[in-house]
Amino acid sequence: MASETNETREKSLNFLEEIIEESIAGGETRIQTRFPPEPNGYLHIGHAKSICINFGLAKKYGGKCNLRFDDTNPVKEDVEYVDSIKRDIQWLGFQWELERYASDYFDQLYEWAVVLIKKGLAYVDDQTQDEIRENRGTVSVPGTPSPWRDRSVEENLDLFTRMKNGEFPDGAKVLRAKIDMAHPNMLFRDPLMYRIIHTEHHRTGNKWCIYPMYDYAHGQSDSIEKVTHSICTLEFDVHRPLYDWFIHADHLRPAPQGLHPGFGAQFRRDGGRRQARQRDRPRQTGILRARGSEQGRPAPHGRAESAEGGHHQLRRR
Repeated sequence: MASETNETREKSLNFLEEIIEESIAGGETRIQTRFPPEPNGYLHIGHAKSICINFGLAKKYGGKCNLRFDDTNPVKEDVEYVDSIKRDIQWLGFQWELERYASDYFDQLYEWAVVLIKKGLAYVDDQTQDEIRENRGTVSVPGTPSPWRDRSVEENLDLFTRMKNGEFPDGAKVLRAKIDMAHPNMLFRDPLMYRIIHTEHHRTGNKWCIYPMYDYAHGQSDSIEKVTHSICTLEFDVHRPLYDWFIHADHLRPAPQGLHPGFGAQFRRDGGRRQARQRDRPRQTGILRARGSEQGRPAPHGRAESAEGGHHQLRRR
């Protein structure tokens, strides 16, 4: 009878719940999710799905869900959208644990960017947006390195400070991560980290005229908030390796589990090198990247490695 009850319960779980329960069985003691909208418009039905998943999973497993506005582009964002999003979440019957903003972390993000420059992992580029796009290459052709890619650490630090101080106009310079211009994931071809925008921010006013790019700020914000399960839509699957690269490069806490409801799934867990398949579940697909132990080391994006190294993947079809 007990086995039948367990089997019935297992069949009643969706694959996201299965993976979360596996992580709990493996020693996870807390569940922390977040709903991270950009306050640049009103919510749509896709957002409602994300809200229900993030808040619903946290509620089911006795966890917490933060509301974090990824407000990294003052040109498109407005407090009107912030207020509207908050009303919609409450209308759906949910209440966030903490209200946070990426802008809460602007000082920290800037300091971490300086750390990457000092490590030789970031540089200031003078190319225009069109030149950067053209030199990125294609899926079959490697990119062309920027002529300013090999600036000295001292020059990069000086230019980045002057960018922050407002000495350059919009578009004059950007800060880029120095990764690999031939990487098969084109997002790794020296992605932008900061751009110059002389526009008043709805929360920080005119304190900043440089703003972090979403791919840089998003994963770092998850890490700051100690998110254990990072849920995004499937189109962000290819971005997750980059989130993890930034976390690893700054030696932050292990990356959170990445969970992507969509049309395909991948499960990476620290400390193993095996691959396994789960039973097919039509229309229940997604991705979950497992967070390593607190002593583990976050890995370059897409490869969540612990201090022991290694990872394994589980794909659902």
